[in-house]
Amino acid sequence: MNILLQQIIDRVIHTGNLTVTGPTGATRTYGDGSGDKVHMVIHTKRAERAIALHPSLAIPEAFMDQELDFVEGGVLGFLNLVYSNVGITWTDSSWGKLVNSARLAFRPLQQLNTTRRSKKNVEHHYDLSGALYKLFLDEDMQYSCAYFERPDMTLEEAQLAKKRHIAAKLRIKPGHTVLDIGCGWGGLGLYIAKTFETDVLGITLSSEQHQVATDRAHAEGLERNVHFELRDYRDLSERFDRIVSVGMFEHVGITQYQTYFDKCATLLKPDGVMLLHTIGRTAPPTTTNAFIRKHIFPGGYIPALSEIMPAIEKSGLAVTDVEILRLHYAETLKHWRERFLANRDKVKAIYDERFCRMWEFYLSGSEASFRWQDLVNFQIQLTRKNDVLPITRDYISKCEKTLGMHEMAHGKAVAQDRPASKAKPAPKTVRSRNVSGRK
Repeated sequence: MNILLQQIIDRVIHTGNLTVTGPTGATRTYGDGSGDKVHMVIHTKRAERAIALHPSLAIPEAFMDQELDFVEGGVLGFLNLVYSNVGITWTDSSWGKLVNSARLAFRPLQQLNTTRRSKKNVEHHYDLSGALYKLFLDEDMQYSCAYFERPDMTLEEAQLAKKRHIAAKLRIKPGHTVLDIGCGWGGLGLYIAKTFETDVLGITLSSEQHQVATDRAHAEGLERNVHFELRDYRDLSERFDRIVSVGMFEHVGITQYQTYFDKCATLLKPDGVMLLHTIGRTAPPTTTNAFIRKHIFPGGYIPALSEIMPAIEKSGLAVTDVEILRLHYAETLKHWRERFLANRDKVKAIYDERFCRMWEFYLSGSEASFRWQDLVNFQIQLTRKNDVLPITRDYISKCEKTLGMHEMAHGKAVAQDRPASKAKPAPKTVRSRNVSGRK
């Protein structure tokens, strides 16, 4: 085995049970033998050299190219073993801090997300076949962190709970205008329009998502209330009572944070409320993982809270609430990973084996980062005035409870209306004037 690679593994793996077989068939074991066994087989010398020089990129690429396999433990087991040895963040070490400082110097070049480049970045990931996402997402196509109020929730239940949680924090009233920045396949916008009798504008840079969201609005008879457009947030000039952005801020880029919040402050009415839902990190600022940046989310970046707050303060927006969702995304990704692997043959029929391996590493690596590393989700509530919302958080739970009861009653009513032979469709628009937690 490559001597440099042996030294690196010896330095990193102190606990656990890792076996590595090299291209010549030679096998070595690392760790103290505790825990579940992980066995990695490297098939080529080229992959062996690449892993020694740049493991965070070369290991997933070798796995993608079938030059590396995990014959025991799988990708998730391997990452669990590595992270249990390096701790929450590898930058805690002196060597890690030095490398991270060097990488930070080049970060602005990696995140020059102009309007044109942002669209290309979005197309790289979100314009993949819609059939792919249907194989592992929930029925509403929510491609962001779910909210597990109970550990036994299904993915569908947890994603509905996420929409309730966000809507409650926005404190929406009938007649409000709502902007959804990065609307995905339209699920949240449609939920808000149906539940609160509002007009919603959802914007995206993905042609695939725009088409699906528009088709859904027409299918549900909501085209007069919900409009989905291919627009960049920087090109907007309208003003809105409420702004919501879920899973889009990760694509803004550090160099555009001030532009983003300045624009949101301009678009939000004086008594408006905004809710930003984004992946974040509890550790200090760093750079995007090389594999994720190259193959999954070009131009993407997961910020520390310390990087977000200065831009908010300078924009004139006021932070009224911050919630840290811990482990919710780990559980979401577990559901996605399991569904993806259960449908692996169908994914391969759409793309190929290399794509399947790339996404298996992406989903497993993401779950590992939320479960054993420093990734979390931030929900940041913003206003332009400090007297817009109640001074306690009770209204959030009250609204969620009201929404939950409303959904249960509506579901039961629909079920009762369905005879055994023919099922009546659900009403196209939910009519309810008291779903915001107000008496």
